[in-house]
Amino acid sequence: MFFFDDLAIWLGKKIKDMAEDELYGSREKVMERLLLLQSKLDMGEIGEEEYNLKEKEILGILDEIDKRSQEPVEEEGEESNDEEL
Repeated sequence: MFFFDDLAIWLGKKIKDMAEDELYGSREKVMERLLLLQSKLDMGEIGEEEYNLKEKEILGILDEIDKRSQEPVEEEGEESNDEEL
């Protein structure tokens, strides 16, 4: 029974990680989006207001990527201490 519980938890974490990777992408891809946004502003394709809104969104994504990269990674089979409480 515990095997299936562990499997379900593991699978849930993998799906969550895949969804986050799809949503946020890599830091390099997000930086490319920021550079493209800057070039659109420089070429007059977008205005300051639109630039500021999109820049804020992109910087938020970069912050989230940085937070995720600093989180400690639990080893497979390692239990969190939260379950003991």
